[in-house]
Amino acid sequence: MSRLSVLPVSALPDRLGQLMDRYADNYWRLMQLFPLSGLKPGVYRSTVGDGLDLQVELIEQHAYTIELRLSYTVIDPLSGRPDPSAMLRVYTDARLAEATHCEVSQRWQDLLGLRGSARALADQRLRMNSFLGRWLEYLGERGHGRFSLRDAAGEPVSSAA
Repeated sequence: MSRLSVLPVSALPDRLGQLMDRYADNYWRLMQLFPLSGLKPGVYRSTVGDGLDLQVELIEQHAYTIELRLSYTVIDPLSGRPDPSAMLRVYTDARLAEATHCEVSQRWQDLLGLRGSARALADQRLRMNSFLGRWLEYLGERGHGRFSLRDAAGEPVSSAA
């Protein structure tokens, strides 16, 4: 008998389906906000006048994948890192956007209700991508998007759409 056949995996298909749904939702929210396919690797900033500038760092762009980091320009005083910050991998052919790593201070965890223990990788990914979905929705509500995005020289990049 295979070791895999005795592992409790009854919740996995449901979690995996939820995770894929979250990736798809995140892709569409991200694409509504920013014209990633027309951007070159570099650092971009979105300013909407609320004191929370968003930094979009396009790290790499390949035929079917885009690697980027989203973060505010606010630095967490305890860690010295941007807060919050998310590493994303966008699969353009599958139309999925996955948060591969998130750094969220306790202040944001409390605000967004992200407390809880990570019992499994699927649960951890689901929480990270739930956070990403809520953050992308919030950014859109605040006015961040293709028309607020500027390159390092301060030039608008809305024509890249």
